[in-house]
Amino acid sequence: MRKTSFYGWHSAALWTVRSIFLAIGLTWPTADALSAADQDNGVSEYFRNWFALVDEEREEQPNWVAPIVTATPRLEEQVREDFIWQKGLNGRYLTNYGAQKGLELIPTENTEVIIGIPTYQVLRTPQKPFEEVGLADMNFLLKYRFLAANEERGNYILTGFLGMTIPTGVNAFTTHQVVYTPTLAAGKGWGTRAVGFDIQSTVSASMPDGHEKAIGIPIVWNTALQLYGFTYFWPEFEFHYTHWIDGPITTKGKNQLAVTPGLVLGRFPIWDRVRALVGLGYQTPITSFRTQDHTWLLTIRFPF
Repeated sequence: MRKTSFYGWHSAALWTVRSIFLAIGLTWPTADALSAADQDNGVSEYFRNWFALVDEEREEQPNWVAPIVTATPRLEEQVREDFIWQKGLNGRYLTNYGAQKGLELIPTENTEVIIGIPTYQVLRTPQKPFEEVGLADMNFLLKYRFLAANEERGNYILTGFLGMTIPTGVNAFTTHQVVYTPTLAAGKGWGTRAVGFDIQSTVSASMPDGHEKAIGIPIVWNTALQLYGFTYFWPEFEFHYTHWIDGPITTKGKNQLAVTPGLVLGRFPIWDRVRALVGLGYQTPITSFRTQDHTWLLTIRFPF
């Protein structure tokens, strides 16, 4: 893997740390530090009861950990940043700081909103200009949980997502179109909260609002198999199937299957409600057609 410049590392690390602390700093005082004199105000009461609502929503669903790649059907309240080091084809290397993750909030019953922190990317190629750097498109996502039961009541969940990517990135990393991604996510577990096994799976389609033949419409089916019962260890194995029903000739009509073995560590107590998780995965395609050689993925999360 080629080295990333010191400037790239510094800029990406500074952006990530600043975004994480900004997100927590904006959310925590709003939800937990309103004065008692404001209790009669409806808005103040809403924010004062924010964490009580979050705890209730978490209790109604299985206590699994979100996989490294597959989007969990669980509702989460956390700050999350992922980092990707991908060896592509024809000598291309992509480094991604953020992976369109960000601030995840549970504002009302059965709902979650995700506000993506702008992703910083570095792409190196053997042809000129040899290196492209800059921010990728902005991402937003809304989850609605249709059904859920914790481990004592059935251990399952069904959720719908609607994602939207806004073309705010630099020319090298933007689609120049708004992309809508409806997703259906489901999960089923077997066991107790302490020991068990779960499957989490999603099916999605990413549909641009124009230029489909240039961008493509990938249909993606992700599935994660996850063991738990080791206190802070969550080993997993994921499958990622993609079929392109439109797009350039290089991908149109093609299929790719990739696998990702990984391990998530957590939830480690940090302070008050804040926990920490870290996960590492290695993804590689196992089909003859492939859009990458292999990818290392690192995820860092702070639920609160």
